[in-house]
Amino acid sequence: YYGSRPREAACDPQLVPHPERHDRRGELLFGVPKKGRLHEKIVGMLKGAGLEYKREARLDIAHCRDLPVSLVFLPAADIATYVGEGDVDMGITGEDIIAESEVDVIELMRLGMGKCRLSVQAPSGTTQDPRQLAGKRVVTSFPVLTKKYFAGLENGEATKVKCISGSVEASCGLGLADGIVDLVETGTTMRAAGLEEVSVIMHTETVLIANPHSHHKELIELLRKRISGFITASRYMMVTYNVPRHLLHVARQITPGKKSPSIQPLEDEAWVAVSALVEKSKAATIMDSLEAAGATDILLSAIHSSRMGD
Repeated sequence: YYGSRPREAACDPQLVPHPERHDRRGELLFGVPKKGRLHEKIVGMLKGAGLEYKREARLDIAHCRDLPVSLVFLPAADIATYVGEGDVDMGITGEDIIAESEVDVIELMRLGMGKCRLSVQAPSGTTQDPRQLAGKRVVTSFPVLTKKYFAGLENGEATKVKCISGSVEASCGLGLADGIVDLVETGTTMRAAGLEEVSVIMHTETVLIANPHSHHKELIELLRKRISGFITASRYMMVTYNVPRHLLHVARQITPGKKSPSIQPLEDEAWVAVSALVEKSKAATIMDSLEAAGATDILLSAIHSSRMGD
């Protein structure tokens, strides 16, 4: 979820400008959201994946030091269009933006951030079924998806879909719309505007995408593996411990690992050493369970990056 889209770009894709040109023609161009609440998370993820760069003030392009890659900082709502048309080779954007842009891209992987839903909303207590809004006034920043959705509900009169770039949730209160289509994460903004969710058009999250005709396929795959490795490292930790051999079957149930735990014999044949990946959010509970099961010397280590062979 990236917030409001630029008004002209949201309502007329033909007005989207091309990324600024540069003289490194052989480099892979990577479209990155230039702002928004996920910007810092994405930048941190890229740096964690080994993309080292320096971005000069007021410049929307940065060249990586150790790879033939240039990051192009763009409005998130336009990245799918740039990737689909081949202006950049790959990018990061939301699944909702891809669907709205109607472009042909390859979804390489979900990034586990920006999860939300695109939903039909109306003033609380007024609408129980989205068909009640068919043929009426609906305001949105997603006109393509909205028109497609209501086209299947209409019975004669076409729904009057109006595209605006921001503060969509205020449209009903201002008398501009009978309902809206907008992104919902927690629902706080929706409820504050006196609205309630009527139906969900799609669930969406941030994804890594690529142009299917890019000439940088090997480099795209390298970057995908790096980003995947960093995401895995950020979600997991490594727990190591010693456990009596006769209790190993109990310990393995507590720490099955991502694929399987690593088990090493110790000089004392009655004991083994075990290493396993555990989810970071469950790590403390797992350590408690291991201790209760008879394990000792339990250590928990952070992982900075990984390659899992996926």
